Amino acid sequence: MASAQRKVSVIQEYRTHETDTGSPEVQIALLSERIGELSEHFKTHKKDHHSRRGLLKIVSQRRRLLDYLRRYDQARYQALIKRLGLRR
Repeated sequence: MASAQRKVSVIQEYRTHETDTGSPEVQIALLSERIGELSEHFKTHKKDHHSRRGLLKIVSQRRRLLDYLRRYDQARYQALIKRLGLRR
């Protein structure tokens, strides 16, 4: 994350209740934020293959969480991908 404040704001935006910090929605939103930051990083650092490996791991983790949420609660899955703008 770029800053702790940004992380807190993402958690507050996507949490499902007052003390929620680890629901799938929050985890996926945080990973999506990190993926966006790394994508910007690679626009200027095209040969940074070590960080690219980390990006691929983060994308895979987000994919697994999305698959879990789709199996567990289809409505929450649909709402989240619409909020994050993941599917085209």
